[in-house]
Amino acid sequence: MASNGVVASSEEQLTAQISKFEIAEENHQQQSEQQQHEEQQPPHRSHDPQFNQKRSDPFQFGSRYLQEQDDVFEFNAWDHVETDDAYKEYAEQQYEMQRNAPVSDFDKHRFNSDPAKWWNQFYKNNTANFFKDRKWLQQEFPILDKVASEGYGPCTLLEIGAGAGNTAFPILSKNKNPELKIHACDFSKKAVEVMRSHEAYNTDQMQADVWDVAGDELPPHLGENSVDVALMVFIFSALSPLQWKKAVENVYRVLKPGGEVCFRDYGRGDLAQVRFKKGRYLDENFYIRGDGTRVYFFERDELADIWSGKLFTKDDSEVENEASEPDIRFVIEDLGVDRRLLVNRAKKLKMYRCWLQGRFRKPLPQ
Repeated sequence: MASNGVVASSEEQLTAQISKFEIAEENHQQQSEQQQHEEQQPPHRSHDPQFNQKRSDPFQFGSRYLQEQDDVFEFNAWDHVETDDAYKEYAEQQYEMQRNAPVSDFDKHRFNSDPAKWWNQFYKNNTANFFKDRKWLQQEFPILDKVASEGYGPCTLLEIGAGAGNTAFPILSKNKNPELKIHACDFSKKAVEVMRSHEAYNTDQMQADVWDVAGDELPPHLGENSVDVALMVFIFSALSPLQWKKAVENVYRVLKPGGEVCFRDYGRGDLAQVRFKKGRYLDENFYIRGDGTRVYFFERDELADIWSGKLFTKDDSEVENEASEPDIRFVIEDLGVDRRLLVNRAKKLKMYRCWLQGRFRKPLPQ
């Protein structure tokens, strides 16, 4: 953790930071790629090349540590930086303001009743231009490189919440495995139309379909126990907490025993949450963006309880006289908190980001 002298900033600076900085989910990865290619820096602890090499363990989340002797504005990004006291205080003030000025009951129903409508409008307005291609995912989840390698053999990859294909197409472009099949699904019809109109779309190796992960059906063309790897990147946060159980059940059903979920999403305290103004609060840690799409910010333990099934476990009194339900329990292989401090060196602004990343596995039969 940096000293107060290094990172202290006034509430006015934080307010400017919140209002001026436009957040995009990929910026932390762009900084990561930049770090990996920078020339050697002066040889003190946080700049020594041995601490800035491409990491072998994705869940280390980088290796540029902010030390007391460092100038926070010397680089664009620092890893593993806890928020300072001023930011924590400001964040709590923001949460209180948000709770006291929630979305109206009318608008809450309007946004929750048909979330696909708002995502359709989003992709109608932005097509494939909003998100950059997620070329960084192979570093975060090495299994994606492995299944696309020559000689790997048959593999079915399901991307849930595929959007405009900014993950699927980069994987496809580097694929050397003729037996890899990518199923890219999104509950926005417009997003699927954008994917199907892409010049690289080829149904021999990629199938794009409309599917609601929290719905009653499995994805088109896929049955139970048919998927090797499921990819969920900034999609679970778009669901209402009331939809979590059904979504996890559907992912469990479609995965093969031993199949893996690659997961990345927003963590509580991320700048994207703190910057919300009045009239955006749907429920605790759950918000509506200006474009009508929803977003939830997770705690690490909360995610562990969701995917391990602990959150949905009923006690004996609740299951009496009820038909037995399937035991939906993923094994938590990895679940880490990726905290970054991004800085605008020109404007001397500090931006705290927080993401959660996990690997969850469907257990093999006993």
